[in-house]
Amino acid sequence: MTEANLSAGNGNGSPRIGVYVCHCGTNISATIDVVAARDVAENLPGVVLSREYKYMCSDPGQEIIKDDIRELGLDRIVVASCSPCLHEETFRNAIADGGLNPYFFQMVNIREHASWVHKDIKAATAKANDLIRAAVRRVRFHRPLEARRVPIDPRVLVVGGGIAGIHSALTLADAGKKVYLVEREPSIGGHMAMFDKTFPTLDCAACILTPKMTQVRAHPNIEVMTMSEVVEIDGFVGNYRAKIKHKPRYILEDACVGCLECIDVCVFRNGKTPDEFNLGLSKRKPIYIPFPQAVPQVVLIDPEGCIEFRTGRCKKTCVEVCAERNAIDFTQEETFSEVEIGSVIISTGFKAFDARRLPQYGYGRLDPVYTALEVERLVNASGPTEGEIVLRDGSKPKKVGIIHCIGSRDKNTNVHCSRVCCMYSLKLAHLVKEKTDAEIYEFFIDMRTGGKGFEEFMLRVKEEGVTMIRGKVAEVYPEAGNTGRVVLQAEDTFLGMVRKIPVDMVILATGIEPQADAEDVRRTFNISCSTGGFFTERHPKLAPVSTFTDGVFLAGACQAPKDIPDTVAQAGAAAAEALALIDAGHIELEPNTAFVVEEECSGCKTCVGLCPFSAIGYDEGKASINEVLCKGCGTCVAACPSGSIRQNLFEDEEIFEEIVGVMANV
Repeated sequence: MTEANLSAGNGNGSPRIGVYVCHCGTNISATIDVVAARDVAENLPGVVLSREYKYMCSDPGQEIIKDDIRELGLDRIVVASCSPCLHEETFRNAIADGGLNPYFFQMVNIREHASWVHKDIKAATAKANDLIRAAVRRVRFHRPLEARRVPIDPRVLVVGGGIAGIHSALTLADAGKKVYLVEREPSIGGHMAMFDKTFPTLDCAACILTPKMTQVRAHPNIEVMTMSEVVEIDGFVGNYRAKIKHKPRYILEDACVGCLECIDVCVFRNGKTPDEFNLGLSKRKPIYIPFPQAVPQVVLIDPEGCIEFRTGRCKKTCVEVCAERNAIDFTQEETFSEVEIGSVIISTGFKAFDARRLPQYGYGRLDPVYTALEVERLVNASGPTEGEIVLRDGSKPKKVGIIHCIGSRDKNTNVHCSRVCCMYSLKLAHLVKEKTDAEIYEFFIDMRTGGKGFEEFMLRVKEEGVTMIRGKVAEVYPEAGNTGRVVLQAEDTFLGMVRKIPVDMVILATGIEPQADAEDVRRTFNISCSTGGFFTERHPKLAPVSTFTDGVFLAGACQAPKDIPDTVAQAGAAAAEALALIDAGHIELEPNTAFVVEEECSGCKTCVGLCPFSAIGYDEGKASINEVLCKGCGTCVAACPSGSIRQNLFEDEEIFEEIVGVMANV
């Protein structure tokens, strides 16, 4: 530490700036001469104190800043350390505790911007010095700002009724909060409702899920809206308004008691429409219920298959049998409603990879080839074969091949690992073996069993006689001689040879992808997507369920591939974040917002259409900015032809002085 300039303050209004340079362990000091940077800083105009410390963000480091503010009368602070995303708030809080306005502060990122991107110590140190000099020049022009408080509406919108949405909704509702659960399918439950068992414990999926679905339906604090979608949302954190579209069910939900008699008497005795819930492996009638445990336990009518909708000449036996309750209404139309909420949890789930995109495996072309989700329905007691594994030709398989990584870990489809495929493939191997005693061959690239009880489950399946072949299947083709079987051709890297194995049934372990409408959802809620299309969290480690839109949180596989336990854990975390927001009663918003100098505004409206947050309005010939909606992106400031829009913490003199500081030694 050097204190040569402690007496530099002259008492006539000149700033008294303190500069603090952090070692960050060796993250910074290994590449930057921290002592030299401190020495350069102490001779800059206005700097009365320059220190270096190993960990400025630690409690002792923060105490140093607080003590210096109190004892030496510092009125501006510059900290040169790591990313502001990590610790800007930390240092602002420390400065406020020291009695100084927290916005009399500038943070310099000499870790990511200098240390981590350079190997030359001399050059990295010079760059750090330039950045510190720029911060010292700009911080002199900082003005005292105050964070704004916005009240929080305690109601929450949960979008998506799978296990993530269900768990989030129940957590919030049990805490006494009003929840609107919106699901676009006829029933809540999501993909988990389609499963038979869950790995690695082989618990009955329905036994776990159905009670939670029933709790959701019965909970006084949860309003379930099925066959519904959020089409529009406006407002800001704590005060959102969502517009919800409700598709017609052609059934009055309050009148229907779920007796299912209308299904029994429908003139389509055997059903003609492929059953979506069974992935087309069975047929259903135009009036139907998705699956036995559906919630709500209310039927619906498919207008595309119903004779009454197509010709108007149906006998309407369904109406006759329901005459007492009069629950059927062919005149229903699409409706809209609006709800006011303070926060949103997005739990829209995933879709399985379409195996037709990889024609070498024969899906959709070769009858013995199934996707894993189809086999989930086959082994399920409520499935199309009531739990019997029967092929399309009516026979039982004697030899089964399971191929991993269909649509995952492949640069031609999806580079990401879908995380669940190895384990659900092992689960299906166990279930198929248990029900058919068939020979099972598992073809895998790498076996990824990183979870509680996962490795033990894999060893169990091996002991049951499942053959593990490390190698990628190149092709699936019909066996010669019209046997009805297919041949799997793959390189066995254990044996160092190409193997051709004839099987009766092929199961494709399809990976997890974002929902087809993820881009539309992203736009509706003003959040972002990663390269693969999954929704992006605010920070992968420190804010894994938050988004860059305040008050909007993520839960489940819409954020990234994950299994049921991880999904439930993230759903609980999202609910906790929403609860923390609600219970605080208000949220503090950053004051680095734009504002209009009205007397200079020409009313050209250039800024209105450019704002990505719809924060700019137009009133009486002048632009106006809603500070609550403004996120401080600066788009309007840069675009304003008259220069009438300015931004707190990014005033012209601050930016110009920063540039001068960076260029001083050029």
